[in-house]
Amino acid sequence: EEEEEEEEIYLVKQQRGYLAILFSITQVIILIAMMIECKIAPMQINPMVGPYPDALSYWGGKNAYFILNEEEWWRLITPIFLHAGIFHLMGNVSVQLDTGAFFEREWGSFVWLIIYLSSALGGSVLSTIVIPNTVGVGSSGAVCGLFGGKLAEALCRCCESTKTQQAKISRNVLKKHTCGSILSVIVIGLFSFVPYVDWAAHLGGLLGGLSVGLMIFACRIKTLFFRLVWFLLGAFITVVGFSVSITYMIEEKKDEVAAELADVCGYYMQHFENYECNCMLDRHQE
Repeated sequence: EEEEEEEEIYLVKQQRGYLAILFSITQVIILIAMMIECKIAPMQINPMVGPYPDALSYWGGKNAYFILNEEEWWRLITPIFLHAGIFHLMGNVSVQLDTGAFFEREWGSFVWLIIYLSSALGGSVLSTIVIPNTVGVGSSGAVCGLFGGKLAEALCRCCESTKTQQAKISRNVLKKHTCGSILSVIVIGLFSFVPYVDWAAHLGGLLGGLSVGLMIFACRIKTLFFRLVWFLLGAFITVVGFSVSITYMIEEKKDEVAAELADVCGYYMQHFENYECNCMLDRHQE
């Protein structure tokens, strides 16, 4: 009887993190395809053990020149499917399949997807503004957004009642994962400055996930007053943050983008001896 009383069961919305698994599998397949088609670059060029850097742009990485001059807006989302190399992929996918999948089981796939994609967009926009003259890839901005979403959930549930046993268990799990999220953000921040990994995307993703998360989790607050307060705060930060950032990116950053990014192969050939361009677009070959 004592063992039965001590056993705690935490109820979640679904059994598996289906989207976290699907995204991870897709990211693995894409990196393998990139390395097969575009070959593996020497360690002095890409220490992450992956393809030549021009392949990252060719496959849809964040390239501010093509985003702002060619209006390839899809590049604000596609970087989440790409990784600079094996080490980069392993770091992101391991977190995505562990913590990310658990968050999906808690929140449900729809909520998880909204936070994941909005974080990806926020990360790419901030990256284009802050460091426009680099090619950026990786799902870590979206993953940081999941941590931002968890922090938003913690804020919205901070005054939640713990009268029932399930509520107490839920509160304990929330505290554990909130602390874990804060620690993870710190660790990701420390590794944000390795070659071809985009620190601005991490920050933008975190802020995007936090603001959108406030709107989503505010709707689950039982007290009407606090529900409105947190929702309006989240909506204000989200609308103002995204609209101001995107407008500034389009109107102010276009002239600051290096023209060399139009020919990524040529750019890297100038910086690395014996650089091979194996995935050039037609416009690069002209």
